[in-house]
Amino acid sequence: MNNKKVKIYSTPTCPFCIMAKKFLKDNNIEFEDIDVSRDKKAAEEIVMKTGQMGVPVVEIDGEIVIGFDRDKIKKLLNL
Repeated sequence: MNNKKVKIYSTPTCPFCIMAKKFLKDNNIEFEDIDVSRDKKAAEEIVMKTGQMGVPVVEIDGEIVIGFDRDKIKKLLNL
């Protein structure tokens, strides 16, 4: 059982966001999905954390992964 805290900052129309969320679901990883197209405060927060305006941004126990970097996500989740 994976008990890491996972957040994904995404938009509904971003293909890589959709792929990242599907990857997490397929691996039974619980995550908080934050829609930055609706939540401007979260969008500003992620730009401050990363310096990036692109999505997805996956945060795993405070570690930031910019984009859908499957290998880095797997490593951080011990998959």
